[in-house]
Amino acid sequence: MQFPFLSVIVFTPMVAALVLLMMKPGQKKAIRSTALTAALLALGLSTWVYFSYDKAAAGYQFIEKYNWMPMLGISLHFGVDGLSAPLVLLTGIVMVTGVMISWGIEDRPREFFAFLFILASGVLGVFASLDLFMLFFFYEIAVFPMFLLIVIWGWIKTREYAAMKLTLYLFIGSVISLVGALVMFWTSGAHTFDMLVLETVKFTPAFQRIWFLPVFLGFAILGGIFPFHNWSPDGHVAAPTAVSMFHAGVLMKLGAFAALRVGIMLLPEGAKFWAPLIMGLALVNIVYGAFIASVQTDFKYVIGFSSVSHMGLVMMGFATLKPEGLIGAGVQMFSHGVMTALFFAAVGMVYDRAHTRDIPKLGGMIKPLPLVGIGVIVGSLVSMGMPGFSGFVAEFPIFMGIWKTQWLVAVIAAISIVVTASYVLLVVRRVFFGKMPEEFEGHIKPINTLDKISLVFLMALMIGIGLFPALIVPWVQSGVQHVLTLLGGA
Repeated sequence: MQFPFLSVIVFTPMVAALVLLMMKPGQKKAIRSTALTAALLALGLSTWVYFSYDKAAAGYQFIEKYNWMPMLGISLHFGVDGLSAPLVLLTGIVMVTGVMISWGIEDRPREFFAFLFILASGVLGVFASLDLFMLFFFYEIAVFPMFLLIVIWGWIKTREYAAMKLTLYLFIGSVISLVGALVMFWTSGAHTFDMLVLETVKFTPAFQRIWFLPVFLGFAILGGIFPFHNWSPDGHVAAPTAVSMFHAGVLMKLGAFAALRVGIMLLPEGAKFWAPLIMGLALVNIVYGAFIASVQTDFKYVIGFSSVSHMGLVMMGFATLKPEGLIGAGVQMFSHGVMTALFFAAVGMVYDRAHTRDIPKLGGMIKPLPLVGIGVIVGSLVSMGMPGFSGFVAEFPIFMGIWKTQWLVAVIAAISIVVTASYVLLVVRRVFFGKMPEEFEGHIKPINTLDKISLVFLMALMIGIGLFPALIVPWVQSGVQHVLTLLGGA
């Protein structure tokens, strides 16, 4: 019997959360150490799963199945393929760096890390689930702690509004998708929520065309698809740093992944029928998000709208239904997850010291915070798709896929590259270079060792993938092959 890697990865954060809640509030040092240990364990195991995945064999691996409610066709069924294994690893990366960045939290760190870990458990459960009911179960677990984390530890000016807006959008989306999933369950006649079985069910083309859109868009709301995206920048801005890292780095990928896993893979004929509409919505995401980001004066809002634009590229890659587009979208989910984690970590470090995110009020931060400046520069180069960085490895195949599908869409989408380059470089110049305002002179404290480790780790990942695409592309390629098979070689 093989070691249950995925069960341990999924439930480690949940167990850690319970352990943390049983500790005394005053044991802050022990609480932080426990949180970091649990995060490192999850990262270590997810790294092992990632590099042990057999790319040549492809398909679902590390499969575990435990019958939970057999009378209803529900089982705890875990497995990863070449698309989900990188996302499990990404969650481990964001967990560890999120804990490190939050080391200085003094306001109830026990509850903060516990809620953060319950959120992580939900995310990992979605990426590993092969049972449709359990995928929804973990999906809801991932959304609920987000509300508490923002409303308790978030930015006091907008936290209640942003938390409520985020929660309502995501719950409405998930309810719509759940209705579609239940209809699939009853229509299949298989009396099971097992997605490997549902993949083999031939739903009629008419059924797929009717139900694809509610299922796909219900999940894609969490992926930030236009016009259901405006919960996202407000959520980013109101959330504390580690939660922003989770929100942009992992949660938006969870929405995109579920839209692919349940929408495209279970209803492929519906995907082909509605692909032009999804492409149109994604195009608005890409161009509109970039233009809106370019006029923001709040550092966090810039990154928030930038995420909307970059997640549009993921949806666009899906909508091509082409090998290049799907591979690019798979790599983009990982690359963008690391990039936004780095960006929000850097913004948090600047805000904690300057107590403002207003770009016109900042300047000269490269002198007291050189590594933070380098981190934002590296993130900016990834954001604009510069060769040698992970953003190029992700975006170039997406644009190849779009060009094959509809060259005019590719030309319009390319506008975002120029706009993105202009606003990220302007932000870097205004925040980190030029003259430092007098009130900050001598008052900006340097970052600590854990902050430095987090920044270097995230930068190394993006440069590593940019220089050595073989660190991720073969995994994603093996996962995409299965998607293409379900699409009938589309």
